[in-house]
Amino acid sequence: MHNRRISNSGCNHEKRSSDMQHQYWLDYFNAGDSWRLFRIMAEFVEGFDTLSGVKEPGVSFFGSARTSPDDPYYRLTVTLADELSRLGYAIITGGGPGIMEAANKGAAEGGGISIGLNIDLPFEQEPNPFANIPLSFKYFFVRKVMFLKYAMAFICMPGGFGTLDEVFEAITLIQTQRIKPFPVVLVGSDFWGGLTGWIRETMLPAGNISKDDQLIYRVMDDPDEIVSFIRRTIVL
Repeated sequence: MHNRRISNSGCNHEKRSSDMQHQYWLDYFNAGDSWRLFRIMAEFVEGFDTLSGVKEPGVSFFGSARTSPDDPYYRLTVTLADELSRLGYAIITGGGPGIMEAANKGAAEGGGISIGLNIDLPFEQEPNPFANIPLSFKYFFVRKVMFLKYAMAFICMPGGFGTLDEVFEAITLIQTQRIKPFPVVLVGSDFWGGLTGWIRETMLPAGNISKDDQLIYRVMDDPDEIVSFIRRTIVL
């Protein structure tokens, strides 16, 4: 009986471990799961087919899903997206709440193209109701391709790890000449100043980047200045 109880405990532990492994799909992905490639291909095809029909130049907004509607950056995002939309730019977001919702809302209020590239997550990410071209993705890397391929400028509002990931991927691809240079605007000197200061004062002296790499992005605060910069860089 004693041995049997140990055996059952081991089985339960193995089951729990197996359940945990299934939660993290990338770790569980292996050659035997080649059928997943068809899902990945389908997401690429749907994204390309849908977004290739958008003729207006796109501006992608990044930022936190946790930003509330009473936050100043939420209101600023609505204003920026509204004005850019009225000028003829398509607004692209991650399709969720927070800053993404604010940008889609501004685009909708401006009567323009409001694209939401939603990602399926177990928390935080529910599609907002303001995207008039909604798409849903399971795979982050497919979604990132859509952000980069169909945007001609990035407006980066304050955010968390996901926002930093998107910002640095864009900067890296421009730095390595994998994509042509386009405006990367970091909105909010209070938020981004510490990071850009660290880049300037630590990364640059260490020789990990060049001085010109800092020209890839700009830190800006004034909405009129941001819109003017986008208009000068992306001629309609």
